[in-house]
Amino acid sequence: MIRQGIRAMIQRSGVPVETIIECNNGQMALDVLASQKVDVMFTDIRMPKMDGIELVREMQQLPERPLTVVISGYDDFSYAVEMLRNGVREYLLKPVDRDKMREVLESMEQELEKKREEESHLRRLGCRQMKQVMLAETMTEWELESLSGRLDNHLLYPSYYVCCLEKGSVKAEERDAYFFLEEVGEGAAYVVSEENCGFLLKNELRDSYVGVSLPHHGTGELRRAWLEASRARKHAFCRCQHVSHYEETEEIQQAEAGNLQNGEKEELLQDGTILKVVQMIGTDKIKEALRLVEQFLGRIRRGSYTTEELEHYMEVLIPGIQKTYQNALEEKKEDLERFSRFYELPSVEVLMEELTGWMIAFHEKIDTRFEDYRNKQKMEQAIAYIRKNYSSDLNMAVVSNYVSMNYSLFSYAFKQYTGKNFVNYLKDLRMEEAKRLLAQTQLRVVEISQQVGYENEKHFMKIFKSVCGVSPTEYRKNMEFTKH
Repeated sequence: MIRQGIRAMIQRSGVPVETIIECNNGQMALDVLASQKVDVMFTDIRMPKMDGIELVREMQQLPERPLTVVISGYDDFSYAVEMLRNGVREYLLKPVDRDKMREVLESMEQELEKKREEESHLRRLGCRQMKQVMLAETMTEWELESLSGRLDNHLLYPSYYVCCLEKGSVKAEERDAYFFLEEVGEGAAYVVSEENCGFLLKNELRDSYVGVSLPHHGTGELRRAWLEASRARKHAFCRCQHVSHYEETEEIQQAEAGNLQNGEKEELLQDGTILKVVQMIGTDKIKEALRLVEQFLGRIRRGSYTTEELEHYMEVLIPGIQKTYQNALEEKKEDLERFSRFYELPSVEVLMEELTGWMIAFHEKIDTRFEDYRNKQKMEQAIAYIRKNYSSDLNMAVVSNYVSMNYSLFSYAFKQYTGKNFVNYLKDLRMEEAKRLLAQTQLRVVEISQQVGYENEKHFMKIFKSVCGVSPTEYRKNMEFTKH
């Protein structure tokens, strides 16, 4: 009944509590503390099997000890003093006052929150130091000893694995059983205790492509563990294998590398063949380029080539594209550069999908740009032809035929280029020339009409007046007045 009363007070206190566990004797309480993490414990002094004094003494041997509050009668106060010496935070007399219970719980919550913040800071610092060790190619003995003192004593597990996966991976729920390190080299990493590695792989990392190191001990082995995990991760990437263990990777790589005959292998891997793919991207041979890339990456997937051969292939292909199409890349440049860091992607299947998709989109862009350039050249030819022949019986069919363009396409491209349709452009050109001749020569109106392409004088005069607002004769008089 007392336990149930205490439970009710805790639940109504307003302090957030996840779980309340009741134990009817001290031994049962010690077993709970040994099997799971408990933040706060309320204990009586007089209990069956193991009293409160012995419980508090025994729990000092545990790695995780809860904040402890003693609840007992006035007659047991002398025992409570002994318990306070063993780290007990508070002593509550029966019957427990509701307000006092809330005050104690709030005090415990503040202390726990402060502890959580300190632990979180320590974990973040530890993760930075682990990353420092993993990425340092050389480290002095003094530096390593300095880091080892902090990591080995406070954070690193006695035996651990390093798991490497793609960069940008979603961080799993933070647990004491592992550390998550973002952006370590070309990937991300987990440092996980040996006993919890299997759980991490089967749960949080079940959808990732992960490389796993051998088991290691101490800060001094962190870099080697990372290199092993990174090597295994490359194998997982190439084979689209969700978990690749380092001890299996080396043997598999050597066995699979001999699957194809050397002649077949060399044909796809030769720099000349790779650079042919580069040239094909900008031509109507794009399908052949895609076929060769898919063939190569498909063989990587099946284990016919090694990770080193994939790296060589990409080291030739991507710079080749950058050099060949540097003037056309522009906004596509950043999209292409990420393929230089292809291990940041989940697997070779994703690489194939994204790389071939990029090639198709870039080919279409080049093709459109080339077509636009070709159309621009033809429009320039058309304008030159019109200016040379505007005095003759000229129409759009004649000009489009001259530049070898479809009639409808020419009509669209001409308006895009000049901002006017063909008829208006030709009319404006003829009127400008007519105005020049009226102002600068003594030619008769009929002669000017013929020189600017109008056989019918009356038709010319009608168009001139609609454009200029006056007749050709009136325009000439106005120009004479302007001169004087």
